[in-house]
Order: sequence, then C-alpha cells, then structure tokens
Amino acid sequence: MDSFPSNNSNPLELPSSSNGRVSGKSWKTARSATVRSRLPDGVKTKSWAARMEQTKRSLAIKKVEKELKDEKVAEVTRRREVTLERRRAAEEKRRLEEDKAKMGARKAARIRRKAGRTKKING
Repeated sequence: MDSFPSNNSNPLELPSSSNGRVSGKSWKTARSATVRSRLPDGVKTKSWAARMEQTKRSLAIKKVEKELKDEKVAEVTRRREVTLERRRAAEEKRRLEEDKAKMGARKAARIRRKAGRTKKING
C-alpha cells in the first residue's frame, strides 16, 4: 500500500518563530517591528480623540486671534483713510484759496489796464 514506511506518525516539530520557519543562517538576527523613536511624545502617548480635541481647540484659538488681528488692521486702515481724506480736503481748500487769490489779482490787473484805456485818462 504505502511505498514509504511510516516510522513516526507525528509531524516534525519546528522551532517557534513569527511565521513558522527559522533561517538556517546563524548570523541573521530575528526581526521585530520598527521602533518609531522619532515620533513626538504627544503622538505616541495621546489617543486620537485627545489629539483631535487639541487640534479643534488650537483652530478655535487661531480663528479668534485672526478675527482680532483683522479688526485691528481694519481700524488702522480706517484711521489712515480718515487722515488721507483730511489731507485731501486741506489740499483742495489751499488750492482753491490760491486760485481765488490768483483770480483776484488777474481781475485787478485787468481793471487797471482797462482803466488806462479810457478817454478821460488818455484824453
């Protein structure tokens, strides 16, 4: 029946290893999972929910800080616009005064020239 004689009914015992076999090379060391020593302690120790809660808090803080900064920038911009508007108004007023004085001088000169052409004076 069997061409091979069965001396032993039990299978051979293998040395224990992670996948059931052992290398015959004695200089090969057994491998283990990589130790991620460069990860920050917060990542290694905290749970996902705790990290998400911390992220949510930091995002809320950043949002409030951004709103405050935007308000501050808006106030500075508003003040700058008011100052520029005042300067523009003062410049316009000064220019109008100069034009008015200039027009007054021109008109006076015109009247003086016209007065010299009358028959009573030239005459």
